[in-house]
Amino acid sequence: MVIIVTKLVHCFHLSRRYGQYTMNQEITKVIERPSFDRSSSQDSLDELSMEDYWTELENIKKSSENRQENQEVVVVKEPDEGELEEEWLKEAGLSNLFGEAAGDPQESMVFLSTLTRTQAAAVQKRVETVSQTLRKKNKQYQVPDVRDIFAQQRGSKEREPPDGAESQSVRTDENKYQGKDDQASSLVVGGKELTPLVPEEAPASETDINLEVSFAEQAVNQKESSREKIQRSKGDDALLPSFRLPKDKTGTTKIGDLAPQDMKKVCHLALIELTALYDVLGVELKQLKAVKIKTKDSGLFGVPLTVLLEQDQKKVPGTRIPLIFQKLISRIEEGGLETEGLLRIPGAAVRIKNLCQELEAKFYEGTFNWESVKQHDAASLLKLFIRELPQPLLSVEYLKAFQAVQNLPTRKQQLQALNLLVILLPDANRDTLKALLEFLQRVVDNKEKNKMTVMNVAMVMAPNLFMYHTLGLKSSEQREFVMAAGIANIMHLLIKYQKLLWTIPKFIVNQVRKQNTENHRKDKKAMKKLLKKMAYDREKYEKQDKSANDADVPQGVIRVQAPHLSKVSMAIQLTEELRAGDVLARFLSQESSGVAQTLKNGEVFLYEIGGNIGERCLDDDTYMKDLYQLNPNAEWVIKSKPS
Repeated sequence: MVIIVTKLVHCFHLSRRYGQYTMNQEITKVIERPSFDRSSSQDSLDELSMEDYWTELENIKKSSENRQENQEVVVVKEPDEGELEEEWLKEAGLSNLFGEAAGDPQESMVFLSTLTRTQAAAVQKRVETVSQTLRKKNKQYQVPDVRDIFAQQRGSKEREPPDGAESQSVRTDENKYQGKDDQASSLVVGGKELTPLVPEEAPASETDINLEVSFAEQAVNQKESSREKIQRSKGDDALLPSFRLPKDKTGTTKIGDLAPQDMKKVCHLALIELTALYDVLGVELKQLKAVKIKTKDSGLFGVPLTVLLEQDQKKVPGTRIPLIFQKLISRIEEGGLETEGLLRIPGAAVRIKNLCQELEAKFYEGTFNWESVKQHDAASLLKLFIRELPQPLLSVEYLKAFQAVQNLPTRKQQLQALNLLVILLPDANRDTLKALLEFLQRVVDNKEKNKMTVMNVAMVMAPNLFMYHTLGLKSSEQREFVMAAGIANIMHLLIKYQKLLWTIPKFIVNQVRKQNTENHRKDKKAMKKLLKKMAYDREKYEKQDKSANDADVPQGVIRVQAPHLSKVSMAIQLTEELRAGDVLARFLSQESSGVAQTLKNGEVFLYEIGGNIGERCLDDDTYMKDLYQLNPNAEWVIKSKPS
């Protein structure tokens, strides 16, 4: 079913001001602040603490009344039966399990072999639904039985024994946290036992976020053991746990550290893991899809992020965050973050309208007078920019999933889901969200003077990011309050724990490593067969195939390349304590003082390249010996990070 938003221009305009991107029923007037029932509010937020939220709604309404220009048409597709699962499989990189390519699903077999038990179950569930739907529609192309798919996966694993040090290194690392779980029985499909990775949860303190074990597997283990009580808060920052990421000797991987081909695999796995987590916890994961959007192709407000960035990159090559967004934040900060009521106090609605028009005409010409923009006006313009995006900053596809985070039982699981959702956002959305959250944290850091605690800021910003779900719905006042409390708390989590959300979980990176290892092994096997057919000397090939490191570097030593530095190469002895930062320091000590100081300021990094990873930027605290054992066939290169 396709919903075409073609209501009266003014009505649609009002809904867009509140962030209502689709509309399948009559727009309802913004309801008055609902009555409060403490007993059933999700987080027992009292009425006073919600005051900022309802005030912000009223401010948004006033702002909308002064901006009544024509709006563009937004078309959002609500999937029919089976379409949601079919789209999900495409997003997960598994489209060749059905449709015209279904007869040759070998490409996905390696991918499937790396999945955990809960991930495999999530895939199996969607494949079954798609298969049933396609059979009902009498599609002519082959629709494989889901049991055949997983049987092929199992058979493939049995036929292909481990081969080479590269694959062994990944298995060695995985064995650190893969244990046999007596509670977790193997998945049996098609009469055959499927044994995906079923890690045993490592002991962790209450405040640790375990990134080595699948989040969904942790949820299963938790259900079977402790039955952890639901953690709730009244919104007081002090009551939220101080979660942290335990140090990983092989290094923490942040979004942006991996090569694009590996990041694509990460996104596929993150979607499957998120779905598995929601499945385990009994929370429905629904996605919408914007199939056609008629939007402005120039300007500032109401313009897609990708279009804005195309415009901006002509002026500032490499920029990843819209220039107008950056300038508005800069203008707010110029006025001082100690200003009381910052973000909460709105600018005058008529003045905001006039400033918008002037910005549209003069911003790119460089003739706009920023001195005329008061601090509260800049804050209102920033929020207006977010609301007027043709698609939500949190994306059409995943906005419902972000909102559903409030239904997960524990804070830790909510945080795990937000981590996966951030990974899944388009690059432009993710980068802009990061800039926003970092700015909001700076506002909170001045709470003693500006009186804006993290919960105050969350209350003000939540309607601007999440209102897609709260208006245009005929719901009870109590449900309206619970929904408002829920999205305000999600906003709270995004701000408070933002430093954790841009980390790629180690278990996903290890799954990518295993995929790469298996693919390399298959390619190597095919190459050997080809060379044999061509009558080449196999022994000669195998000698050539050895890493260059093996030829000229003794055991326990790595050769680090630095093509852009004075010292272009150096042999480094591996020790238990040697870290990536130490390797960089040795190279920089060879540079002149001025150059070295410049490079120390984040200009160059040590990279792990090849072996079982495409390319990975290492953090300074990576222990090189541990990483070498995980990926002995990698090359080590010092270079700058691409913009």
